[in-house]
Amino acid sequence: MTDNTVRPQAVYQAHLLDGQGSAIPTLKVLQADGSLYPDATLPTLDRDTALKIYRSCVFTRVLDERMLAAQRQGRISFYMTCTGEEAAVLGAAAALEQEDMIMAQYREHAALHWRGFTTEQFMNQMFSNEKDLGKGRQMPIHYGSRALHYMTISSPLGTQIPQAAGYAYGQKMQGQDRCTLCFFGEGAASEGDFHAGLNMAAVHKAPAIFFCRNNGYAISTPTSEQYAGDGIAPRGLGYGIKSIRVDGNDMLAVLAATQLAREVALREHCPVLIEAMTYRLGAHSSSDDPSGYRSKEEEARWQEHDPVRRFKLWLLAQQWWSEGEDEALYQAYRDEVLAAVKVAEKLAKPALDTLVTDVYDQVPEHLQQQLDEVQQQVRRYPEHYPITAGREQ
Repeated sequence: MTDNTVRPQAVYQAHLLDGQGSAIPTLKVLQADGSLYPDATLPTLDRDTALKIYRSCVFTRVLDERMLAAQRQGRISFYMTCTGEEAAVLGAAAALEQEDMIMAQYREHAALHWRGFTTEQFMNQMFSNEKDLGKGRQMPIHYGSRALHYMTISSPLGTQIPQAAGYAYGQKMQGQDRCTLCFFGEGAASEGDFHAGLNMAAVHKAPAIFFCRNNGYAISTPTSEQYAGDGIAPRGLGYGIKSIRVDGNDMLAVLAATQLAREVALREHCPVLIEAMTYRLGAHSSSDDPSGYRSKEEEARWQEHDPVRRFKLWLLAQQWWSEGEDEALYQAYRDEVLAAVKVAEKLAKPALDTLVTDVYDQVPEHLQQQLDEVQQQVRRYPEHYPITAGREQ
């Protein structure tokens, strides 16, 4: 492994650093073969929760596989996978309460599935049909759900970081026993919003958990060309924020780190930064070709640290899961996703007037004028607008 990957030493208790030391240890619990490190401390986790986590892992793998294929077939315009980072996402999500807010970047759909987003809802969003909660206004994989306390994804990088600081501050001011968890990549940590958001949260003592998925690359730029320091965790210390570094491919370590972070954030009314050292096994997006900037040998080395396989081996060792159940689950999800695709892609697109509704209490004159012009254009040339013709209201 290169210098920017998980450090070799194993630390079996989560350490919240306060800036007094110089080294950033890495929390590890599970080894690559699914066994525990010596003297490792397990997080709070029962059988039902563990199996729910694993089912979300499998669903996410299947969704990524099927929808990347759908994009290649021209059925959707864009896709991004979570493959290789499931432990970082699900370990964090499983440590939260359902009412805690999640502000994601764009690769955390596993957390949304964990919270109860249905297969149909995933498909409706990606196909931008009339049942899409976002009414077709967003690119595929830009999910959002008020009911599940999952803020709608925003394409510009890092905007969710200061938003998370403000939202968490609001939770504290309202006396809520809740926190906000904000996902972002190490590339987003180079944005100004990262520094503004962390400083704001630290000064106002907002109960926010800033969760960095350090997956080795900001699109094609490796971490060695992004920063000269020791990753992202030390930056938290610079802002007076308690920080944890964790093996992001270790489901149990991520769960333990986030459980501790949430406890501290609420008890001490303060932000916590978690840096999860992981690896993006797939391309950055459906528009990316990783063969241009990393080798197959590198990818193969990281396959050995596959977080889903590692967690599955641990479940098998607990006798909580079996290979037969595994095969059946993968097939069931493949059938479910394929069936949902066939339904969602045939549904009508949202009505034209949804372009301007839901933003203002009453549609402003200038937006109504624009809508009228669009509707006239559709009526004038219906052969060029087969999807929307007849749908304007």
